[in-house]
Amino acid sequence: MIRNWRPGALRKARTGGDDGTSRCRAAPVTYGLIALCCVSFLVSPASGLNPGYGAGEALLTAQRAWFRRWGVVPAELFDGSPGAVFTPVTALFVHAGWVHLLGNMLFLYVFGVMTEARMGRLGFAVFAVSCGSLALLGYAVANASSEESLVGASGAISAVLGAFLLLFPRARVTSLLPFLFFVPLRFPAWVVLPFWAGLQALAAGRAGDGPGVAYLAHLVGFGLGFLYAWVRFGRGTRVGGVPATAPEGENQP
Repeated sequence: MIRNWRPGALRKARTGGDDGTSRCRAAPVTYGLIALCCVSFLVSPASGLNPGYGAGEALLTAQRAWFRRWGVVPAELFDGSPGAVFTPVTALFVHAGWVHLLGNMLFLYVFGVMTEARMGRLGFAVFAVSCGSLALLGYAVANASSEESLVGASGAISAVLGAFLLLFPRARVTSLLPFLFFVPLRFPAWVVLPFWAGLQALAAGRAGDGPGVAYLAHLVGFGLGFLYAWVRFGRGTRVGGVPATAPEGENQP
């Protein structure tokens, strides 16, 4: 997925002098997060693969109960429910359907590998989980009376996108644009990712408080990720010469 990686670019940006390519290829935290999300989805009623959850209305009931148990329900989060305290973390590993899961995992794989290589394994793990949880919490604060369950790794992945923008602004991202008949075009990250964030902001302005995509969580996560990368790495330590290609489809985290 990530091609034309130039080993020296990352090696010069980090201390230790070891080969940045091997770090990029390993990315155990990124792969581990993907595995956790996939396993969690496969054993859940949302996958539709476990006959023990039944079918039809019984399956829908099981899905709603699953999302309510492990997802963030803003109204429960702020009414003092003990179990709800941990849901901003558990919700990161719960997905509502196959398209939701695969779209998020694609984005995490494409942008997470290089970001993990830059931040380091432990730093990236703490960063992803913390920013993802705060993104869900930010959405919950803005919709404190909502009874809808909020699930998915979107907030964490949006934070990865924000950090990627600052760390690799010139990385080449292949995008499929619907209004250009899905012709694949390559743009630098500093063009694609702010454009993506702008779309999230427009969508958030039109979104209601019912079921749907939590665009506000995307925006919060994106802002947190960019801010974290700016505070930790600063302007002078960015890897500016990485001509990497990161394919990006229509699915959004």
